[in-house]
Amino acid sequence: MKKILLLSDTHSYIDSQILKYVDQADEVWHAGDIGHLKVTDQIKKRKPLVAVHGNIDDAKIRQEFPEHQRFLCEEVDVWITHIGGYPPKYNIRVKDEIKLNPPKLFICGHSHILKVIPDKKLGVLHMNPGAIGKHGFHTVRTMLRFTIEGSDIKDLEVVEMKR
Repeated sequence: MKKILLLSDTHSYIDSQILKYVDQADEVWHAGDIGHLKVTDQIKKRKPLVAVHGNIDDAKIRQEFPEHQRFLCEEVDVWITHIGGYPPKYNIRVKDEIKLNPPKLFICGHSHILKVIPDKKLGVLHMNPGAIGKHGFHTVRTMLRFTIEGSDIKDLEVVEMKR
């Protein structure tokens, strides 16, 4: 069993409130727009991190983190990318691959809008944790917490923070 903290769109912002949730997780996944490596460095000091770069991330971040991460967590096939779209309107970058080889869990960021949507046609659970950074139009900062046990994704919780 693994407790996952899923965040995105930090835009160089991290504070003790976010790190409190990092400390409670087994792993942290970041869906891009990191902003500055100080964010991921602080997370990596505390917990294992899986991250992708986003469209605002510079060459240093792109060198450390790829555009896509696809991996198994327990028995769940996970795909994380920054710009992915939503079921059934996936972004052109992922559309063909997701239809040919759908993961069980597809994660993206970018929109700053928290959404969890099942794609019943493909058998995919889509998650976007919204934005936890302070840059952008969002009025509430959000992250997701959940547990993966075997092939089950469960105990999903939305974490909201004031701007």
